[in-house]
Amino acid sequence: MADLDGFRNEVRSWLEENCPMSMRASATGGLASGEDDVCWGGRNFEFKSEDQKLWLDRMASKGWTVPTWPTEYGGAGLSNAEAKVLASELRRVKAKSPLVSFGIWMLGPALLKFGTHEQKLEHLPKIARGEIRWCQGYSEPNAGSDLASLATKAEDKGDHYVLNGQKVWTSYADKADWIFCLVRTDNTGSKHHGISFVLFDMDQEGVSTKPIKLISGNSPFCETFFDNAIALKSNLVGEENKGWTIAKYLLTHERTGISDMGVPTPLNMLAKDKLGLSDDGQISETMLRHQIAEHEIDAAAFMFTLERAKDEAKAGGDIGAFSSMLKYYGTELNKQRHEMILKVNGSDALEWEGQYSNEGDIARNWLRTKANSIEGGTSEVQLNIISKRILDLPA
Repeated sequence: MADLDGFRNEVRSWLEENCPMSMRASATGGLASGEDDVCWGGRNFEFKSEDQKLWLDRMASKGWTVPTWPTEYGGAGLSNAEAKVLASELRRVKAKSPLVSFGIWMLGPALLKFGTHEQKLEHLPKIARGEIRWCQGYSEPNAGSDLASLATKAEDKGDHYVLNGQKVWTSYADKADWIFCLVRTDNTGSKHHGISFVLFDMDQEGVSTKPIKLISGNSPFCETFFDNAIALKSNLVGEENKGWTIAKYLLTHERTGISDMGVPTPLNMLAKDKLGLSDDGQISETMLRHQIAEHEIDAAAFMFTLERAKDEAKAGGDIGAFSSMLKYYGTELNKQRHEMILKVNGSDALEWEGQYSNEGDIARNWLRTKANSIEGGTSEVQLNIISKRILDLPA
């Protein structure tokens, strides 16, 4: 405990000196301002301010963008307990995330478990520093919930594969530098056999993307096409034809990561600002006040459950199907939260364009949450997994 107290003091002092005020949520009223608030990194990323780049560079230099990763791979080698202290101190100063990355969230854990030492040295430090932006090549037009039916073909050419096929719902494929991708390397045997997990550069002649416009009017998703694209054999992760094991492992991290959207945000402060207070100092709308209180209690309980699951995973435990429960409930909480943001803002929430509403952020974000029930595995699939593997219900 003394060591942790000393580490906390060190972190607290460092943050006070190194976290720019503009990179603290309190500087924007405690509310995120959409994509402008997010640093994705990558070869072509345009920083929104000098402070945003400075914050990333400072955190990356400490290894604190990936605090528990080994130092040789760009991390800080912190223990789980130290990482929790760091996270709590970042929350205390309302620090914005220095880097949001599918490389950190999904690919990194898979490489740490299944990658070779050379692959880790090649890719992980670049992820930690935000130098490469990754996207995920999983779903296909005929392989969504039944992912193992994927058909994108990888033809063995000695030291490389030639890839042909299509992926769909590839988040930010049009902005990504590299992709981690499931491909078919063998058509004999069961559909789960013959899948391989490969990494390759998106900036090549054989790769093209086409954004898919959503109901919100924005387009994080893309169709992705491979026409004789190249993936080097040195970037085959794990064994050829045995990529399904890696795919499943990565999905548990994706679903747990998606569940983070269920973590509490200060709805009560927003409601106080928008609706005002009654004579006794409470939110003036009684019914909405009760709904917000109920939501924030549920979200707080969920946050503790999520922390427990992450601690178990960091301790070497396999949370497996439990990640489906986290993903399902976290996305339901997020949808509920945005419903209440609509209610709090009233008619202002219906504004679709213009500076006043930041181009209709409230309505567009509410519409965007509808995709939460689909991405990372549909809610129906998650409920099937929960019923079968957690509740042991009959098929």
